Amino acid sequence: MTDPKIAAKQPVGVDLEPGTYWWCACGESQNQPWCDGSHKGSEFSPQKVEIEEAKKVWMCQCKRSESAPFCDGTHKSL
Repeated sequence: MTDPKIAAKQPVGVDLEPGTYWWCACGESQNQPWCDGSHKGSEFSPQKVEIEEAKKVWMCQCKRSESAPFCDGTHKSL
């Protein structure tokens, strides 16, 4: 498997309401951190994110986090 594109070397903080979201795993989406279908035809698939209660979360944009789709600080070593 090839590495995904690094969309950014910092996380993005987003305020989310309860619901289902699709995190971009390929790094190609123009709607980071969310999937816009740019992965089609590649080996990547978006990751489903279920939010139970309204909260702010820090989403990974380097696509290397061990806690994906959430940031774990991996971007600091890139």
